[in-house]
Amino acid sequence: MELHGSVALVTGGAKGIGKASGASMLRKGASVVFFDTDREALEKTAAELKSISEKLGYYAGDICRPDDGRAAVKMAVDQFGGLDILVNCAGIQTWGDVLTTSEEVWDRTMNINLKGHWLMSKSAVPEMLKRGKGSIVNISSAQGLASQTNVMAYVTSKHAMIGLTRSMAVDLASRGVRVNCVCPGTVDTPMIRHTISLDPDPPKLEDILNKMHPLGRIGKPEEIGEVVAFLASDGASFMTGSIVTVDGGLLVPIAGSPKQD
Repeated sequence: MELHGSVALVTGGAKGIGKASGASMLRKGASVVFFDTDREALEKTAAELKSISEKLGYYAGDICRPDDGRAAVKMAVDQFGGLDILVNCAGIQTWGDVLTTSEEVWDRTMNINLKGHWLMSKSAVPEMLKRGKGSIVNISSAQGLASQTNVMAYVTSKHAMIGLTRSMAVDLASRGVRVNCVCPGTVDTPMIRHTISLDPDPPKLEDILNKMHPLGRIGKPEEIGEVVAFLASDGASFMTGSIVTVDGGLLVPIAGSPKQD
């Protein structure tokens, strides 16, 4: 599975799964533009990953602003000659149920976790069509297929990402652009570390999260990144509209089934 000659753009690329996905594609020979709102983190990531490959760039902007998305796509085209791969990874975690979720939280969650990915795809697909093919990989969540309590807006946005994936896959298949979706379980990212830190007993919550997964641990960003790179590659050339769970078995047991020691 190689990506030599391919050009990728990764949103949410400064940290976590986005960073790991970009790094995996760099290792496989792709040129990668990392796109994120956090300029300082982008600079740090770029400096770190240049030890893997010099074929990278970064753009600080907001996926919810169409001009920023178009500018990031233009950077990839100008710097590396085109665009073949889009990884829609940017996202936020929000909390609240139907009564406690504010309109502001609902709108912000939908804008970042859903609308921004549509806007990025809208900017990227024309460049893929110029190449005659392309691959979009959307990052949803295990909570795009199930739900926990008190995360209504987040879960809704992640379910909608699956609908977005399937709709784009059907619309774009005849034009050579594949669209697939990854649904990770709990992954050791800055976002989950922040969530754990908010709990009254962080070590206890971390232990619970580990035991929720039949493999007995949460995932590593690199483990998700490898699957993203595969879906982006020609190795997955007969896959489109696929929803791939990478969750340590999280969604397999019947609710309440204990992990076997």
